[in-house]
Amino acid sequence: MRRVIRWIDPEGSVKVGVEHEHEGHFSTVRGLQDALPLLMGETFDLGESIVPVDPFSLELEPGLTLLPPIEPPEVWCAGATYERGRSARMEASAFWDVYAAVHEMNRPELFLKDAACRRTVGPGDAIGIRGDSTWNAPEPEIGLVLGYRGAILGYTIGNDVSSREIEGASPLYLSQAKVYAGSCAIGPAVYVPEHEPQGFQVVMRISDDDGDVLFQDTTTTAQMERSFKELTSWLVRENPIPLGTVLLTGTGIVPPEDVNLAPGHWVEIHVPEIGTLVNHVVVASELA
Repeated sequence: MRRVIRWIDPEGSVKVGVEHEHEGHFSTVRGLQDALPLLMGETFDLGESIVPVDPFSLELEPGLTLLPPIEPPEVWCAGATYERGRSARMEASAFWDVYAAVHEMNRPELFLKDAACRRTVGPGDAIGIRGDSTWNAPEPEIGLVLGYRGAILGYTIGNDVSSREIEGASPLYLSQAKVYAGSCAIGPAVYVPEHEPQGFQVVMRISDDDGDVLFQDTTTTAQMERSFKELTSWLVRENPIPLGTVLLTGTGIVPPEDVNLAPGHWVEIHVPEIGTLVNHVVVASELA
């Protein structure tokens, strides 16, 4: 098993597909609509095969709509995990000492982004930006799909859409800067490697409705200051999380202040092993 996807067919039936033997070829898992049992190691019969039109965005043929690969009961986020993130938050906030200090502490920054998928969307869906903010930014991240006691079942792409202006005004505004309609996207697949990966490259591109690239940058998880296992161990410490919870692990890409997400923009986040998460931008009030 390499990648797992979910989609809905023209009759409204939800399907789960697993990339089994050939890259880009997904076999339907019979009798399954939720990917979590598959990720937990249960065995199922495989049915017919489908091949996405695009191996990275995993766009499917007409009539089939790609869904989030998993519907996490909770989405948590870790902050202050990259050196680039520290400098960017210090530059954007008058409370720079707060952000500087957490990088030196043993305990990481963790916060609840969503529950019951009320604010989380999938590939091809619209992400939201706050209409009361002058600086909205995507935050491309590796998402960890978690099982018992925080065991990592797989990896996906996440976008922790944020208002950097509101967060910079006061650390007490963090929840308003981070939690609102359409503020989180995950997908397009869950990557399940045979062995623990050594790291991931993350590429993000922001473009306008005409296809002109407004911003592009690349980072790697090798630049993280904390490991995935360290973050998950803190998340489950005295904190019961439901199976299938996703932990977004922080961003190493921060667009400058003159790059502000606006309606009509597109955000693409590419991780070679997982695929490309593509979302367009609307004002959050349209999704609420």
